[in-house]
Amino acid sequence: MADAGVHTATAADLPEIVRIHRETWRLAYAQLLPPEVLDTLDTDEAWALAVQQNAVLKATEGDFIVGFVVASKAPDDEVARADGSLPPDAATTALLSVLVEPRWGRRGHGTRLVAEACRRLEEAGATRGIAWVPEADKASRNFYERFGWTGDGTVRTLDAGGRPLREVRVSGPLTVRLEH
Repeated sequence: MADAGVHTATAADLPEIVRIHRETWRLAYAQLLPPEVLDTLDTDEAWALAVQQNAVLKATEGDFIVGFVVASKAPDDEVARADGSLPPDAATTALLSVLVEPRWGRRGHGTRLVAEACRRLEEAGATRGIAWVPEADKASRNFYERFGWTGDGTVRTLDAGGRPLREVRVSGPLTVRLEH
């Protein structure tokens, strides 16, 4: 494997991050989401704001950006219990979303991204992480389970262009470490 690393994403990385997001979701979620939803994924402006806030880390292999993680304090509506109440650690809970382009998968990029994001989040005072994954996406759920993240019993159903998409929230410690 060529030299692999994790770095803070910059404005120059935006076109590649947007491309990876759109193409990977079109491939991974073609059976879960209608084409019109996949064609209107997050705007470039949303990604620009996340990058500007230093919330995006990129995985690289050689000269290529191969994936990314978005990691920041979880908004209250993302960390709230099913009844809408906030858990005691709401102020120190982080929200993560990781994506590695399939052709670069199974090479440790996702693990490196999550480990570095968790390290930075811990340094900033976060104590726990959460992520939302489609219930039918067994690969993503298995990925998070490797770090000790499990379903916390909270589910939500999104309107995905008239088709319901059920997501489960996984939660776990930020003590994700790379094995050497």
